[in-house]
Amino acid sequence: MAPVQIDWIPDKTSPVPVYRQIVQFVCNKVASGAWSIGTRLPSQRALAEYFGVNRSTVTTAIDELISYGIVEGCHGAGTQVISNTWSLLLPPALDWGKFISSGFFRANINTIQAINRLEFVPNMTRLGTGELDPRLFPVEMWKTALHKISGQVTHLGYLEPLGLLELRRAISRHVKSLGIDAPPSCILITSGSLQALQLISACLLQSGSTVFTEAPSYLKSLQVFQSAGMRLAGIPMDREGLQYQKLAPALKADRASHASILYTIPTNQNPTGITMSGRRRTELMRFCVENRLPIMEDGAYQELCYEGDAPPPLKSLDKTGTVIYLGSASKSLAPGLRIGWVIAPEPIVQRLGDVKMQMDYGASSVSQWIFAEFLDSGMYQEYLNVLRGELRRRRDHALSVLERHYKEIAAWNIPKGGFYIWLTFRRPVIAERLFENAAAEGILLNPGDMYDFERNNSLRLSYAYTTSEEFEMAALKLARIVERSFFEK
Repeated sequence: MAPVQIDWIPDKTSPVPVYRQIVQFVCNKVASGAWSIGTRLPSQRALAEYFGVNRSTVTTAIDELISYGIVEGCHGAGTQVISNTWSLLLPPALDWGKFISSGFFRANINTIQAINRLEFVPNMTRLGTGELDPRLFPVEMWKTALHKISGQVTHLGYLEPLGLLELRRAISRHVKSLGIDAPPSCILITSGSLQALQLISACLLQSGSTVFTEAPSYLKSLQVFQSAGMRLAGIPMDREGLQYQKLAPALKADRASHASILYTIPTNQNPTGITMSGRRRTELMRFCVENRLPIMEDGAYQELCYEGDAPPPLKSLDKTGTVIYLGSASKSLAPGLRIGWVIAPEPIVQRLGDVKMQMDYGASSVSQWIFAEFLDSGMYQEYLNVLRGELRRRRDHALSVLERHYKEIAAWNIPKGGFYIWLTFRRPVIAERLFENAAAEGILLNPGDMYDFERNNSLRLSYAYTTSEEFEMAALKLARIVERSFFEK
């Protein structure tokens, strides 16, 4: 069915917001019977062009119509009318859109929301997802851990503010192998490392502060700090990692008004896969100490190095309490455990723990007991050794696929660990259209633009979620899509 023709445009001089005019226009068309159930609307891009408004205005209107149950977004078929009766009574009764738009947290960008939905579409090949292949989960070890704790755990009551003492002791022993000396009193258990970022934004930083980070950065795809009124500032990278020298002028300008902090993933960085050199780490630590710039070090991929010795975390070089270290079991074992940890000076950990108790009264007791058993029994280290070997095999195969089929159209980095290959096309591509058409053919991409401060013509590719065969099939199909129609003319 072709999209319906529209012969109306909003009145931009009216005091009624344009998105509300669009909502009322659609409601009137449906109520009058002019648009019946099944009527297909033009694409949001086409509507924005016709109405002469930003696409975000159309998106807001469509989202409100969806919340009323009047229209529905259908994969591959655009937006369609699905109700012409009771739903039309909702807008005058209560405008939920005002409540939705006035909340504290900013909404995810549209691409992130689409990815979150499409990840659960059957037969979708997730070519950029930041998650381990579920088929790599150590089922037998899991059964052993569950059996062991079933005889140890006698209740599942609330835990102390910093988390299960047995787990904090186990993490304290574990991170010594990384060169980090942290007693249990300096460790806070969180519901994943993402919650640690939320806690830091809520109680350590002021609104108006600047969070410096690599460009591109995983942090750019989130709204955690922006929702708290903070500004993100990207610092370029080279092959050795963050170019800390370029922090100096930005830091000097920022210090006149508000405090600043640096967020970095120095090992197997997300999304580029770059690992900061040892020399650069030493220099960065010296710079931050001299300039009193605190560091949030995200160590999510620290233990997933499989080429040479893993460089020491910044926290292992910290002699002045400059670094807050974020660890996680999500990338190495299972995201569903929702176990992360913060290592910081005791006053900071106590402050974060107090606020965490106000948020959720503690991470899952069961998950904490299970992960403690994995660490104490040695199963976690045994599993990591196997996992690194498998990820290295998948990385090597992915690189060979790109060498055979992409060298004429793109360039890419060679990661030393982690999940990701950062691929950049040699000619401009329209990222949004590539994402949509790849999804239509069963390939879910992570466009590089959502991690950066400007368009970058890149993709974050992951070899961690797919088998080598699945990666190759999807990569070949994607190459054909790109070559066929998605280079800008």
